[in-house]
Amino acid sequence: MKRGAIALLITLFFVIAITVSIGVGLKLVNKASSEVQSENFILQTSVIVDDILTILKKSEELDSIVANKSSSELFAFLSQARSMPINRDDIRVSLELKSARGRINPNILMSSPIKVNSQTVNALKQYLSKYNVNGSYVDTMLDMMGGVKEDLSYNSEIFYDKSDLFRDYIVSRQHLSEVDDFYKKTYHDDSLKNINFENLFYFSSDKNSSIDLNYASGDVWELMLGCTKQRAQTIALGAGTWSSVEDISLKDDEKGILSKFNTSFFEPYIEVVLRIVQKNSNAKVRFEYDMRTKQGRNFSYDI
Repeated sequence: MKRGAIALLITLFFVIAITVSIGVGLKLVNKASSEVQSENFILQTSVIVDDILTILKKSEELDSIVANKSSSELFAFLSQARSMPINRDDIRVSLELKSARGRINPNILMSSPIKVNSQTVNALKQYLSKYNVNGSYVDTMLDMMGGVKEDLSYNSEIFYDKSDLFRDYIVSRQHLSEVDDFYKKTYHDDSLKNINFENLFYFSSDKNSSIDLNYASGDVWELMLGCTKQRAQTIALGAGTWSSVEDISLKDDEKGILSKFNTSFFEPYIEVVLRIVQKNSNAKVRFEYDMRTKQGRNFSYDI
């Protein structure tokens, strides 16, 4: 109890610090914006992102979590700092912090440009088939992460119409939507609407990333175990304080199935989502923060 209370208090101090820092940054930006009107909103977005990164890098709270390798402290931190609205004058900022390893990175479907992770591919195909999505959807995904093939030996014809598509790995949900559009156009099938990709996938260039089971969504559990949605949701509800598979109420056969995936109980990676609104301007910035190296990566800007 004492340790939990300390963790919550530390998190509170972090929230206060980040709120004050962003508030000061916005005040300075507002002052400068009168002189740089043409770059106002881009400048504000840049300043806010820099402030967030600076606070994360200097955070003693995050350093302590990494040093202790404490899954419970990380869970307490993210639970308390999950969403922070920060308003200043005519600017509204929403900051969301969550685990960057609670969903499946689709890029693990291929461990290299020529090596397919067949177990994961089959699990994803089986999951999608439950929602009437053809397995060719996954084959097209593989095209998007298999690199350029001089012999044009792709699984689909997605590059015939869009030859300039990036194909080393799937960068973002927007990038994956290219696969969605191709699938709908080719098969005249709207079954993809049945899949909650936001709860299922997290996009990272790291093809060796693990799934932190303390944050795995019900959709992720359903895919990994091939179980019913109800069973998956029941398992997900107990997450947060697990340190081993034995802590999870799994059947023996489910433990065997789970062992086929690269999982963990402590992954110190935070997904940072910023939403910034000023009058008619909107920005959404998403990036991953590595608590060990204190580096931000996989930045995605939608302005």
